[in-house]
Amino acid sequence: MKLILTTDVPNLGAPGDIVEVRDGYGRNFLLPQGKAIAATKGAEKQVATIKRAQLAREIRGTEHANEVKQALEKLNVSITARTTGDGTKLFGSITTVDVAAAIKAAGGPTLDKRTIDTAGHIKSIGSHPVSIKLHPGVTATVSLVVKAG
Repeated sequence: MKLILTTDVPNLGAPGDIVEVRDGYGRNFLLPQGKAIAATKGAEKQVATIKRAQLAREIRGTEHANEVKQALEKLNVSITARTTGDGTKLFGSITTVDVAAAIKAAGGPTLDKRTIDTAGHIKSIGSHPVSIKLHPGVTATVSLVVKAG
């Protein structure tokens, strides 16, 4: 079965790759979970769109990753969130999607939520360290300030 991957699948490929897999694996796992689409002529246009989006987010090389790291570590990233009655705990928690949006709003690059590690759930106001894996061997640490709102 010929499929086009829409997400990263370990030991198989990256988004936009055209792969040949066994029928059962494709029909029972990849297609139902939305990790792949059937390879048709119309899907080739989708491959081009996926590749363009991937190239826009991609960190090219170690030098580029170090430049992005320095830029990220200079940012003042803050998020305003609702708190409970005592004023120190949050309703819910701050997710990696929220952190990526806050970094973008602070003037940083568009980051993939899977590259962000919050070291557990952020459920209180204050300053929290957030690590971002930019490239193998290059990790930036950003201080995220959560404010009561």
